[in-house]
Amino acid sequence: MATLDSFMGYVRPSGRVGTRNYIAVLTSVNCSATAARMIAGHFTPDRLAAYPNVDGVVAFVHGTGCGMAGQGSEGFEALQRVMWGYARNPNIGGVLMAGLGCEMMQIDWLIEAYGLSPGPLFQAMNIQDMGGLRKTVDKGIEKIETMLPLVNQARRTPCPASELMVALQCGGSDAWSGVTANPAVGHACDLLVAQGGTGVLAETPEIYGAEHLLTARAADRATGDKLVDLIRWWEDYTARNKGSMDNNPSPGNKKGGLTTILEKSLGAVAKGGTTPLNGVYRYAEPVTARGFTFMDSPGYDPASVTGQIASGCTLVVFTTGRGSAFGSKPSPTIKVATNSEMYTRMSGDMDVDAGRILSGGATVEQVGREIYEMWLRVASGEQSKSEAQGLGDFEFVPWQIGAVM
Repeated sequence: MATLDSFMGYVRPSGRVGTRNYIAVLTSVNCSATAARMIAGHFTPDRLAAYPNVDGVVAFVHGTGCGMAGQGSEGFEALQRVMWGYARNPNIGGVLMAGLGCEMMQIDWLIEAYGLSPGPLFQAMNIQDMGGLRKTVDKGIEKIETMLPLVNQARRTPCPASELMVALQCGGSDAWSGVTANPAVGHACDLLVAQGGTGVLAETPEIYGAEHLLTARAADRATGDKLVDLIRWWEDYTARNKGSMDNNPSPGNKKGGLTTILEKSLGAVAKGGTTPLNGVYRYAEPVTARGFTFMDSPGYDPASVTGQIASGCTLVVFTTGRGSAFGSKPSPTIKVATNSEMYTRMSGDMDVDAGRILSGGATVEQVGREIYEMWLRVASGEQSKSEAQGLGDFEFVPWQIGAVM
């Protein structure tokens, strides 16, 4: 019988398990972004010192929420899913939603559509009702001050690895991505799935040309068809916008030795390991299946990770060959270098050196086990390199779909 692994997590009233304990200030529209940042900025480390179980107060702001088609449009529904997904992510212990009041993305609609229940740990307000920016900021600070003692009551307890949901991500790939880091992450994903946990692959344009490797693993025909439908949607979407699905790889990818999107896609798919594909989801849609799954998203890392976190991911693993300074909140990012030269050069940013598979005598399975064990440690509170540097406040980027009007 396999050993049952565990981590120290936060069990929420819903039964879901978090790896962090943040208070989120969410904005319905860009017009309330300054207010949200002012509210969150008030809660400095000194002011939070009395609440050691609270990881921070974070403003999640974006550049849309108005000037968009309303209910029923792809863009509106995607933003709603992001907002709701962050509000209910188990790494969030308390939520304050801040709006302007006249925007297309109405907070009241969001609360009604998703059955959110206002209470001590979920509050909402808008600038027009509050009487202006300053009054809104003052009231927001007051609301969060009442939340802090309640959120601080959360305690880490032993939780099975089956409760982890990990976002599988890559950026700044090179020719070694598909040889070292991505297969190692794939093995880590297999280890997590064997425990009953969940891995979420994304970046639909970056599996283009290799989607048959995923449909062949689909748990059933309907799941495979969903993935094919996403590819067809993207072909139409890029054509409408006078683009091409062959637009990847990027200049950095090419400098790293990748020449075609197929080469990049073959490496990207390797992050998903070898287990069946149990579910395919829209951008920021709640992932409910266990095991290996896929979520639709652009290849643009911040937008993709934002969707994965909204879907429920409580950790992010990010492979890179060219180097990346990416980080995320409320779910911390663990970065895996594809080659040892870049790992050494960017040692302050990289958590794992998968280049040892090439030059250090390590196997894919050994590095994969190392990555998996790091997931358990970071899930238990150990800081990743990007987290220790404070990254994640500006990497919240909801995918903006459709016309801006």
